[in-house]
Amino acid sequence: MDALTSALKVAASGLGAQSQRLRVVSENLANAQSTGTTPGSDPYRRKTISFVSELDRASGSSTVEVNSIDRDPSDFPVEFQPGNEAADDKGYVKMPNVNVLIEMADMTEANRSYEANLQVVKQARDLISMTIDLMRNQ
Repeated sequence: MDALTSALKVAASGLGAQSQRLRVVSENLANAQSTGTTPGSDPYRRKTISFVSELDRASGSSTVEVNSIDRDPSDFPVEFQPGNEAADDKGYVKMPNVNVLIEMADMTEANRSYEANLQVVKQARDLISMTIDLMRNQ
C-alpha cells in the first residue's frame, strides 16, 4: 500500500475518533444541568472517552480507534435547592459531575484535531489528483 493511501487511512481513523469525541462532549454539555427526578437520586454522570492505537496490517501504519466510553466516577457536587424535585430532606440536590469549562476545552481540542485530520485528507487527495494528472500527460 502506498504512502498516500496509508495517510488517508490514518487521517480517516482520526476523523472518526474525534467525531465520536465531539459527540460525547456534546452529550455531556447537553446534560450539564440534568438532575435526578426523585429526592436523593443521582443526576447525569459525565461520560469519558479513551482511544487506543491499532496497527493496520495492510498498510503497516497505526490508526486510532475508540477504546471505550465510560462514566466519570468522580463525586457529584451538591447545591442547596429546596424547591427542586430531586432535593433531599435537607434541600440539597446532587448536580451532574460535568464541568462546562473542561467540556469546552475538550470540544476545542477535538475540533482542532478533526480539522488537522481533514487537512491531511485534503492534501493526500490533492497529491493523488496531481499524480493522476502527471500520469495522463506522459
